[in-house]
Amino acid sequence: MNIIELKKINKFFGSGANRVHVLKDIDLTIEKGDFVAIIGQSGSGKSTMMNIIGCLDVPTTGSYKINGVEAGKMNKDQLADLRSKTFGFIFQRYNLLSSLKATDNTALPAIYLGLSAQDRTKRAIELLKKLNMGDKLNNRPNELSGGQQQRVSIARALMNGGEIILADEPTGALDSQSGKMVMEIIKSLHEQGHTIILVTHDASIAAEASRIIEIKDGLIVKDERKASKFAELKDKINKIQKHKFEALKDGFFESLNMSMHAILANKMRSLLTMLGIIIGIASVVSVVALGNASQAKIMERINQMGTNTIDILPGTGFGDRHSNRIKTLKVSDSDYLAKQGFIDNSTPNVTGSGTLVYGNFSATATLRGVGESYFDVKGRKIARGRIFTNDEVNQMASVAVIDDNTLNEIFSDNPNPIGEIIIFNKKPLKVIGVTEKDNNPGPMSESMNIWTPYTTAMYKINGSNDINSITVKVSDRINSQVAEESIEHILTSLHGKKDFFMINTDSIKQTIESTTNTMRLLIASIAVISLIVGGIGVMNIMLVSVTERTKEIGIRMAIGAKQTDILQQFLIEAVLICIVGGALGIGLSLLIGWAFNTFSESFGMDFSTSSMVLALVCSTAIGIIFGYMPAKNASNLNPIDALASE
Repeated sequence: MNIIELKKINKFFGSGANRVHVLKDIDLTIEKGDFVAIIGQSGSGKSTMMNIIGCLDVPTTGSYKINGVEAGKMNKDQLADLRSKTFGFIFQRYNLLSSLKATDNTALPAIYLGLSAQDRTKRAIELLKKLNMGDKLNNRPNELSGGQQQRVSIARALMNGGEIILADEPTGALDSQSGKMVMEIIKSLHEQGHTIILVTHDASIAAEASRIIEIKDGLIVKDERKASKFAELKDKINKIQKHKFEALKDGFFESLNMSMHAILANKMRSLLTMLGIIIGIASVVSVVALGNASQAKIMERINQMGTNTIDILPGTGFGDRHSNRIKTLKVSDSDYLAKQGFIDNSTPNVTGSGTLVYGNFSATATLRGVGESYFDVKGRKIARGRIFTNDEVNQMASVAVIDDNTLNEIFSDNPNPIGEIIIFNKKPLKVIGVTEKDNNPGPMSESMNIWTPYTTAMYKINGSNDINSITVKVSDRINSQVAEESIEHILTSLHGKKDFFMINTDSIKQTIESTTNTMRLLIASIAVISLIVGGIGVMNIMLVSVTERTKEIGIRMAIGAKQTDILQQFLIEAVLICIVGGALGIGLSLLIGWAFNTFSESFGMDFSTSSMVLALVCSTAIGIIFGYMPAKNASNLNPIDALASE
């Protein structure tokens, strides 16, 4: 029964004036179990004909059938499947993958057949032992002699059954003794029922075959049969039945394993490829961490100024030069606002500067007359002592709370000033409390500050019922913008006109949050650009990798790898490089953050899990986007062109 049928096969190379007619109307049939030698001089077309028979190349015109099926109507993946299940290749230069051990090189075709790792390793070991390679199972090609490498190549050809063995000058690179051993193996394979097609220019080698076909200038000039010995094939691989999902899953994990092996086999190149991703991811995560820390620090300082508070001042704004002449704000305004349901506290404020005297010490200080709720409204903490009470406010008590600056200036020799009497503008005040140090930038953090009940400041010190401002604390359940509009409506009604302006800390907070978010987005965008540049670097290196590994791609295709297998492997490599690079970038960022937080007392970095997860997602996306084109290029290579690459 004919296993191979060639009819009117023509093959042309080149185009135009350089067009060469390599094969000319070839008609050939080969029976199952035959041993055919194709002989001819270099350039006669024998290797081209073998490549067409092995589905590594396609004819320009003509019909080619294998087991009665027209190969010319098959797509690339169908041809790959045919090579995997039907053919076994023995190359002149062995074409073993240098990074794989003998066992792995032998087992490689079974990966694309879908055989499990355990089964293919077991079969690979059995085949190598039959070829007297049992003591070289873990050796790589560079640790084997030429004859040993060819035996591994033969074992690989038999891995998937090798119904048809295609041997291209199998002894051409061997010494006479090794060549004789290889021919003995090939003859024994014929006796086991394999169909052997051997290409050689050596007449003595061809004489070992049952049938000799001589080709010259692209034409068959001689077809001589010496023997008609045919055996039934004994070593058959059972068809593997897998559910589609299981096949996809197994294929993915096999590609993942091969990709990891390829990355580890080229550590330095892989590390250099990752470098752009590492820098990009580290930049993005660090920028976000710095932004988080900056925002948190600013928010902390704003909260220290007073959470959800609104300050009401006379005039039209900070630029109003006549604001000092406007005296329309009254204690009654504060009291009226305090009764509103949306306001938790309201305190009038009286501010003035004067001379502070204690013992022999005299200096200029600022006195602020406030209500008992001021310290809660403004978030000022008491370090020692207490604040004045509502009764003390009503009674115009001559009591005072001083700040840390005042304590350090006038009580440097007295660490406990509670109960001491100080003189402000010739009025005695008893110290009842000291506030904690104010870390907020501004004049209050630098000057000496004293707080007394606003009644005391108004009537005992200033001698006037005028106040400078009102501070209200809005209820947490109320939107501060709504509260601000309500306060404006109330005071405008009370005064008959709007002769005041307001400072809303919540508005300041929102403005700062918006500004810091904008700055963080801007800097993150710059970091993302570096990430994209890193992705372009990945693409370039992967393109170079495809070029360097063209021969490997050809070998994989020859032994049954489909386009999707090649695409998947190279795409997974790119994604793995980006994921590992992303993880290393996050690690680098955390290291930078640790150093930053360790050596910087006033500032730090605040990392968020979401930013790190997003960074990994971005690096994965970059691997897919920038890795696809090189992977696609690799999968589109022509097997015979790839094999011819050096």
